[in-house]
Amino acid sequence: MAIAQSGRARPPILEFRNVTVDRGTFRALHDINLAIHAGEHTAIVGSNGSGKSTLLKVLTRECYPRLEPQPQVRILGKEMWRLYDLRAALGIVTNELAEKCEQPYPVRETVLSGFFGSIGVWPYHEVTPAMEDKARQVMELLGIDWLADRPMTAMSSGEQRRAVIARALVHDPQALVLDEPANSLDIQAARELRRTLQRLAAAGMTIILVTHHLPDIIPEIGRVVALKRGRILADGPKQQILSAGMLSTIFDTPVEVVETSGYYHMW
Repeated sequence: MAIAQSGRARPPILEFRNVTVDRGTFRALHDINLAIHAGEHTAIVGSNGSGKSTLLKVLTRECYPRLEPQPQVRILGKEMWRLYDLRAALGIVTNELAEKCEQPYPVRETVLSGFFGSIGVWPYHEVTPAMEDKARQVMELLGIDWLADRPMTAMSSGEQRRAVIARALVHDPQALVLDEPANSLDIQAARELRRTLQRLAAAGMTIILVTHHLPDIIPEIGRVVALKRGRILADGPKQQILSAGMLSTIFDTPVEVVETSGYYHMW
């Protein structure tokens, strides 16, 4: 499986400049400036209502920033993208997408449907041998090739999530963007998902993780961006941001933090 390698000579994968978003009368994002480069595994953390979901919706063109003061949202250096090309550039996996994919289609069809932007393969879709080969490769990489013929509705939540990630990877995207990936997963499924993300990071895939759950942040992630009330409160090395003092500020409550084998937990 070909995965893009890191390099600062290229434009950032994601770049936000002067991004302010109003959702009705509520200002969801305030003057966001953020750039993430290839190979820069990054977690975006914050409590509910901090602006994490809105940031993703700006990326997927579900929300648009205010026109003043001259916002810029660039992906791989470009501001204008066709939706189909955007799917190929970024593998974006949200909980909404995972729910939509919970259909009685076999895993293989669900993964192949990533080529068409659909859920499942339809009669008018032309599936080529190259597509079949790519689907097989990503299923093997994520350890779900043995489930290829099993319906999505007959799988565990963790297996379903890996299938949806495989669907996002068939285009060899520049980065994998995950929104609260362990949401609704049990302990075993969450562990399996983290091992999957570690394999992808080791293979050269840039991981961008949006979460409020610290154990989702795999050891390979070195940068953390903290959002609070629609603003970037802090942006820096993981060890600096995931401290008791900073996290207490981010979540507006006193917390204790412990690090074990590269994973952080708070209570």
